[in-house]
Amino acid sequence: MPDRRPRLVVIGVGNEYRRDDGFGPFVVTELERLHQSDDALRGVDLRGCDGEPTRLIDLWTGADLAVVVDVARADVTRAGEWFELVLPGADRLPDEMAVSSHGIGLGSTAELAQALGRLPGRLVVLAAIGRDFGFGVGLSRPLAAAVHPVAGRVRHWLGTRV
Repeated sequence: MPDRRPRLVVIGVGNEYRRDDGFGPFVVTELERLHQSDDALRGVDLRGCDGEPTRLIDLWTGADLAVVVDVARADVTRAGEWFELVLPGADRLPDEMAVSSHGIGLGSTAELAQALGRLPGRLVVLAAIGRDFGFGVGLSRPLAAAVHPVAGRVRHWLGTRV
């Protein structure tokens, strides 16, 4: 019996028409651009999501590894900085505090998924701190500079698989 390939999903959360809130989709677009030439991306499900909790849970349900890329609201002087949280593990997603710019944060979404038995085997959250959430397209300079390093970190996680 052949070995089952792990199911890997990368989810870029955000709204491309709300400036820095489009960070997650921008990272996914960068990964799609690299998809054909990068072995770490072969067989990976690259998705976008508006952050609505049930859609997000549906996208990661059954995944061995889900990497969620989002933007956080925090001290704007730290715009462009990014951080990583891993579940299960020592990390706990913060409450609504700053892991998402959406109505319900990733912390609450992960808790709901856990209660429903629909968390992925491993959940990695990569979130950059944004500063401009007004209407319009394109990222602020600090967030645009974070796209490539965060995409590289996603590729690292995908290379380690599970």
